[in-house]
Amino acid sequence: MIFSPLVLILSLVVDQAFGDPHSRFHPVAMIGSFIAWWGQPSRWHPALQRLVGVIFWFFTVVIFTAPFLLFSEFAPWYMMLVAGPFLLKSCFALRSLEEHAAAVAAATSPDVGREKVQMLVSRDTSTLTDEQILSAAYESVAENLNDSIIAPLFYFVIFGLPGAACYRAANTMDAMLGYTDERVRIGWFPARMDDILSFIPARITGLLLIVYFFCRGRSGPAIKIFRRDRRLRPGFNGGIPMSLIAGGTGVMFEKPGKYRIGDPEQPLRSAGSEIIRSVRGVTLLFAIVAATASVLWNLLPNI
Repeated sequence: MIFSPLVLILSLVVDQAFGDPHSRFHPVAMIGSFIAWWGQPSRWHPALQRLVGVIFWFFTVVIFTAPFLLFSEFAPWYMMLVAGPFLLKSCFALRSLEEHAAAVAAATSPDVGREKVQMLVSRDTSTLTDEQILSAAYESVAENLNDSIIAPLFYFVIFGLPGAACYRAANTMDAMLGYTDERVRIGWFPARMDDILSFIPARITGLLLIVYFFCRGRSGPAIKIFRRDRRLRPGFNGGIPMSLIAGGTGVMFEKPGKYRIGDPEQPLRSAGSEIIRSVRGVTLLFAIVAATASVLWNLLPNI
């Protein structure tokens, strides 16, 4: 799509200008309601739950992606320039992540902080210390640099709006169902598909983080923690941005009883702005590289 670079850049402007509207009519909120309906294990016999997860994964992806595909195929070019950035923005979240993390950091008491951070993570927050509350918030920001920003933008660059929508649906299903509790069977396929779809974007995110911290003079510590701690985080994608950001900013991410990633050179309350700055920097770096590559690709047939 010849307008992809401009739509990509404009979508970042839309994100920073408007953020995510808190509405049940937001596309992701609507698909989330649908996932919450079919993703209740109690609706299905245990023997059927894996099959239900497979069938409804495909069905959810199709119904979420279809409007984006129809728009891409039939909308005139000027509508793509006007509405395209808003549609793409609905598939990723940068400002929203920043706002959630800021709300946790600004909490006036540990109890308020626990309440705020529960919007970002699924872990039990009732006994977390102040540093662990902040860790949960900034871990979410670090991991979602890939899941909520770079990956959907990557699939937009490759496959247009339908690609971004497909990934957003898949990642939302993983976020809601990919756990080892009573959802383990129904969420097995969504979790595996998210791992597969996130594999390449996570490694692009890691490379961009190394470039970013190299420019900041912190690539050495970032790579050190990456090599040492990236496998401590379950899964083979989330540990990449978490370890690099922990090492690059000199903080430790801790999930009590599960893992500690990084060395605590400075407290998270002091490093929060650096973490957010790294996420913004890598997002901008990806947008510049992706937009440039897209322009060059579109020029190739004319060379």
